Amino acid sequence: MFRRATVVDSHDVGAFPVAAWRTRLLRFALAAAAVGLLAAAAASASSLDTREQALIPSETTGVVVVDLSLSIADEDYDVVRGALRRLIAEDASIGLVVFSDVAYELLPPGTPASALRPMLRLLIPPRLGPPVNPWSQGFRAGTRISSALDLARGMLERDGVEKGSILLVSDLETAPEDVPPLARTVEEIRRSSVELRVFGLGPSDFALQLFAGLLQEDAFAAPTSSAADEPVDSDAGSRTPVVLLVLGCLLFLALALHERFGGRLALPRIEGAR
Repeated sequence: MFRRATVVDSHDVGAFPVAAWRTRLLRFALAAAAVGLLAAAAASASSLDTREQALIPSETTGVVVVDLSLSIADEDYDVVRGALRRLIAEDASIGLVVFSDVAYELLPPGTPASALRPMLRLLIPPRLGPPVNPWSQGFRAGTRISSALDLARGMLERDGVEKGSILLVSDLETAPEDVPPLARTVEEIRRSSVELRVFGLGPSDFALQLFAGLLQEDAFAAPTSSAADEPVDSDAGSRTPVVLLVLGCLLFLALALHERFGGRLALPRIEGAR
């Protein structure tokens, strides 16, 4: 013999279909909003510039080539120090070349970027007084970028660096007679496995056009000026993705509203009912 389950008599059962349709529409609207926000968040994330945040390309040993010629303006010294701080914060593996009309190797490839810290107090405009720049005015009385790049490439070859890169920190102004050797040097670097990047210090239109013709567009790193009292270990290249964060919050809000207003109606179970 079958036993009938206990049921609850309701005189307004006809209102349930209306509520059910209303709930379905609400669930569909919230689900569509969540999918739209998810797509917008994905598009926003894909537009973030994550190609190369570091000055030295990842997984490479870089040689930093710093221009100390007289053409470097006083305000550019802050930018140079900012570039060195970024390298220290990125914990890059580097070598160091300083140059004007001649080039000198100061640090061999593979040196931790933390070794640049003593350089920060020396890179000041000459007229600001002590501490005195250790390189003489004779050293700084001209510019030959080609000799500095040749030295940097030779250092990488000498030390057997398989994945090397060169970062040129300069206003890109070179002597007129250095233009043909510079073009040959850059072409030789481009044909090799060494990646050349440029950190420009307010270059003139002519200098910028010269290097733009020699290098690819993505070879230019965007300078980030840095105040003299900026902490060395600060991350100069970080940017908060505000749009992505807002879209993520709205997505979680849509999911929460879906669960709150679009869920199934839960009725308490009656004891003894089957």
